[in-house]
Amino acid sequence: MQWPPDPMTLMWIQVATGAMGMLTLVFLFRFILSKFSASTAQEVAVYFSPKGGCQAAIVRELMKAKSEILVQAYSFTADPLTYALVEAKKQGITVDIILDKSNETDRYSDLSIFLEKGLEVKIDHEHAIAHNKIIIIDQQVVITGSYNFTNQAEGENAENVVVLKGNPALIAAYRENFMKHRDHAKAAQVRDAVDRRGHLARAA
Repeated sequence: MQWPPDPMTLMWIQVATGAMGMLTLVFLFRFILSKFSASTAQEVAVYFSPKGGCQAAIVRELMKAKSEILVQAYSFTADPLTYALVEAKKQGITVDIILDKSNETDRYSDLSIFLEKGLEVKIDHEHAIAHNKIIIIDQQVVITGSYNFTNQAEGENAENVVVLKGNPALIAAYRENFMKHRDHAKAAQVRDAVDRRGHLARAA
């Protein structure tokens, strides 16, 4: 090949160089887009009870937690969920729980277990019923739905659980709402149940 190349050869070299450059840019663009899409893709999983895998799905997500678990619950009697939270606490994960005031007097509530195991539990007295059923994990996962964290919800009731991932704005909204409730909630105490006449209702 002579140097410098003749005009025709030079033109083909320029065409080939331009084509290679364009292909490289297209490849890089597709690579970056695929990585961005993979990291921001929303994932939604839905489970139904009774006995439709709700409890197992929640336990799986709790076991993946690395730094933080935030819980809002109306009722809490399901030991598999309770002890998954206890284990997370043992692993050094921050576990914050807000429960409805009924848990302080409900003899079936796992509130006493949480307190015995050193978990931070607050009671939301601000509302007639603190009826949220929400778990927020590592600011990356939200678990919600009609499903109470109870044995009855798992084995008898018609309920649903939705597991949401990959939607930072939505997850941030749930977490912000959790913090608002935590700010006005008070430290939990196990109390004696009182019947409608004001008499202590002792467990049988």
